[in-house]
Order: sequence, then C-alpha cells, then structure tokens
Amino acid sequence: MAYLQILFPLLMAGIAALIKSNKWRPLLLPVAAIPHMGMTLYALVTPKMAYTGEWLQLDPPGKLILLVVSILFLFCSLYAVPYLMHRKERPNRLFIVCMIAFLSTMSLVTWAQHLGLIWVAIEATTLITAPLIYFNHTQFSIEATWKYLLIGSVGIAMALLGTFFMAYASLHAGLDVTLNYATILKNAPHLSKIWLHLAFILLLVGYGTKMGLAPMHTWKPDAYGESPGIVGAIFAGGITSCAFLALLRIYHICCAANEGAYVSKLLLVVGFLSMATAALFMIRQRDLKRMLAYSSIEHMGILVIGLGIGVPALFGTLLHVITNCLTKGVLFLSVGNIHRAYGSKNIDHVQGALRLLPLSGSMFLLGFFAITGSPPFGPFISEFAILNGAFSAQKYLIGSGYLALLLLVFIGMGATVLSAVQGKTPASVTEKKIFRDGLITGAPILGLMALVLLLGVYIPAPLRDLLNDAVRFLGGQ
Repeated sequence: MAYLQILFPLLMAGIAALIKSNKWRPLLLPVAAIPHMGMTLYALVTPKMAYTGEWLQLDPPGKLILLVVSILFLFCSLYAVPYLMHRKERPNRLFIVCMIAFLSTMSLVTWAQHLGLIWVAIEATTLITAPLIYFNHTQFSIEATWKYLLIGSVGIAMALLGTFFMAYASLHAGLDVTLNYATILKNAPHLSKIWLHLAFILLLVGYGTKMGLAPMHTWKPDAYGESPGIVGAIFAGGITSCAFLALLRIYHICCAANEGAYVSKLLLVVGFLSMATAALFMIRQRDLKRMLAYSSIEHMGILVIGLGIGVPALFGTLLHVITNCLTKGVLFLSVGNIHRAYGSKNIDHVQGALRLLPLSGSMFLLGFFAITGSPPFGPFISEFAILNGAFSAQKYLIGSGYLALLLLVFIGMGATVLSAVQGKTPASVTEKKIFRDGLITGAPILGLMALVLLLGVYIPAPLRDLLNDAVRFLGGQ
C-alpha cells in the first residue's frame, strides 16, 4: 500500500506532463486525489496494509497526518479545476505536475520510518513546491520563491546535520549506528545526552523552518502572500503538518530518552515567540494573504506549545493539527476567490466582500471566527484541550500567557477581516465583474467548513480512537 500511495501520484504527475491541453489537464488533480483518499481510508481500516517494511510503516501519528493531508488535497483538487480554467492566460502544466508530485512526497513523509528518509521527503517537498509560488509570474512572486528556497534550504541543511548528530548519539554511546526510528526509540535511554541535545536543537531549527516557527519564519509571509490561494492552503495545511510530524518523531525519541524536561523548555520558548511574533505583525496588517501567513505562524506556535506542555496536552495538540489544517483550507480558498474578484488582496481595495461574494465572504468571516478559537468550531475544541492540559499540569503561567496571546491575535486579525468583509463594495469592482461566486468554486470551501463545524460539535468515534492511539504511541495514557 505504501508503494502504491507514493508511486500512484508520481504516475499521474507524469501523465499530466504529457498532456498538451491546458483545458483538460486540471482534471487529473481530482483523478489523483480521489483514489489516494480511498487508499488512505483502506490503509487506516486494514492494519496489515499499514506495514510494508522497516523503512515504510504507517504508525498512529503517521495515520493521522496522512488522513488530514489527503482530505485537504482532495478538496483543494476539486477547487483547482475551476480555478485553473478561470486562469486560461497562464500555462498550468508545471503547476499541476508539481501539485500531484507534492501529494507523493507528503505520503512518503507519513509512511517513512527512517530519519534519513524523512529528511529526503521533507527536502523533496521544498523543491517540488517552489514552482507553485511563482505561478503568477510577478516580480514579487519570484522574490518570494527564491526566499523560500534559500531559507528552506538552510533550514533543511540544519536538519540534516541534526540527523547526523542523532546517529552520532548512538555511536558515542557504543550502540549500533542506525537512523531507524523504532531502533532509536528502543535505544533512547542509552543515547549520549549531549549529542541528543545538540541533535534536537538542530532538528528543531531545521524542521521548525519548514513549519514557519519564529524566528525562522521570514519566508512565510512572502511565500503565502504571493502564491495563489490554493497553494497557500496546501502550504499551511500540508507542508506544515508534514514538518510537524518530523518534529514529533524527534520529540518522541527525546522523551523516550527521559529528556522531556529539556525539550519542553525549548519548545515553549519557540512556541510563545512564534505566537507573539504573529500577534504583533497582525496588528494593522492590510494584506489578507500575509495576515493568513502570520496566522499560520501563530498556530505552529500553538502546536509546539502543546508539545512543550507534555502528555496532558497531547490529545489537543494532535487534534489541532487537523482543525488548523481544515480551517486554513477554508480561509485560503476564500481569500483566493476574493483576490480574483477584487484584483487585490489589500484591504485598501477589498471592502464589502459579503455583498460582492456572499459565499466566499461569509466563509472567510466564519473561517476567521474558527481559526481564532471561537465556538462552535473545531479549533475551539483543540485549543481549549491544550489550555486544559496546561492547567492540568499546573502550568498556570503558561496557560495565562497562551490565553493572552490568543486574545491579541483575535483583536489584530479581526480588525483586518472585518474591514474586508464589511462596508460598500467599490464601484470600480462592481462594474468590472471579473469573478463572482459559484457552486463549483464554493462547494469545496463549504465542504471544508462543514468538517470544521463537525469537529467543533462532535468528534467521530473512529477519529477519536485514532487520536487516542497516537497519544498512547507517543507515551500518553
């Protein structure tokens, strides 16, 4: 099953490269996404299919991330068909090839059980997704692409060095040198502590760069701001989730080595720095896509804070991976429609979105309430579970700081969002009628929002079981 999930998208990417028609090529995106979603569900319900060998195995955290990225990609692929048909002036061969190939690399990250293979897969996501940022072919998009490549390459180089240090932690302790995840977990209590500490720092910086944690976040506002909305959704929900899974595996090894207290301090510092940075830059932010980029930085901070709190917050942290991913899909796809209708993503020109685009405008507004932790949406449940974990662990100062930053983000983000959706639509935009809402472009957004709302009022039993399995796998109860 692992080989099929990884190789099938590559086959579809090859077919996309051979098709000459810009009109029909976008249909390959859902053609690749739907079978991939089916294979994911089959692997989840058939335990024997979750094992291919020592290097490829679908453990509980991998199952969780594979499920969420597969769902997100499916909805984005359905949105991409009308989007690319609307963008007839732009050749889409490279865009579609990279999108489908990206599905393959994300699958490889979730299946990989070898730290070296995980690094290769994460690096592949960097190279494959860079052309997606440059789709609009503007001066700013090429600058954003180069910044993404340069900063991402430095980060992934740090992760490679950290991976070597992890291997040396075994060698220095007189153990067999290996990068097999299960073997390192088994040997974790005997690893050299100093080399394990150094490895964790480098891997936190390396994979934290891919997640967009502060202060390694500087590529994110430009990359998200200059790429199409669908690319922002895939980045904010796909790449970040895969990088978090890589960090989660390193965290698991350190906790197994009884170094949980050491990594907790680093995670909390980076997490609060990320939330504070995002909150400050959201104040008076006028660019809608850059605002969502800072929101992504904030939520990556929430995830590592959850890890830093420890076992009491693990369930909420893993649930937040899902709720953040789905909600970011709603927000970025909605902003993509707003950007096309107004020809701008700046609130100096975007006003009255609720009137001009009733569906996209309302989804954008609801997505704002969801991502800022308002009930009855999924992120409220996951963020509250993390907060409850902090108080359960008697970390009251951490819980209070977390609440204060959430409030600051709500205020800063709310000012920008309300400026965009309220008011009167400019006459120049109304007269042009460049783009209007339709069922074909709105249905994927509605579908994602329905899932976000569902997770706010009810967590299906299979998903709850999967979350509990992942918590137990990582050392929780």
